[in-house]
Amino acid sequence: MNKRQQEYFRQKLLAWKDDILRENKETLQHLQDDSGHHPDIADRASSETERALELRTRDRQRKLISKIDSALRRIEEGTYGYCEETGEPISLKRLDARPIATLSIEAQERHEKREKVYRDD
Repeated sequence: MNKRQQEYFRQKLLAWKDDILRENKETLQHLQDDSGHHPDIADRASSETERALELRTRDRQRKLISKIDSALRRIEEGTYGYCEETGEPISLKRLDARPIATLSIEAQERHEKREKVYRDD
């Protein structure tokens, strides 16, 4: 991967991280604004369900930020774009679709097959 491609992915990862952080701030603001009392029990249940879903989504995005940070570190170290299992380059098409990918398509498929076999037991 050349320097121009590395910079492209670095900028893509940084923009993705910024979007997530901005959404998290908006969620916190929304949760603070929506902390009012609901006179109707159905309204309250609906609000609590929405809040739980938002919090679960934000937790998933928090984990995603750590993967983005890891990808940014790999760019700095010069190991970004290489499969952690085989050491082979990950296709640019795959990285463009999933910039935090650490496995090539083939290695990912093997991983998912092993996961499925163990899950079925």
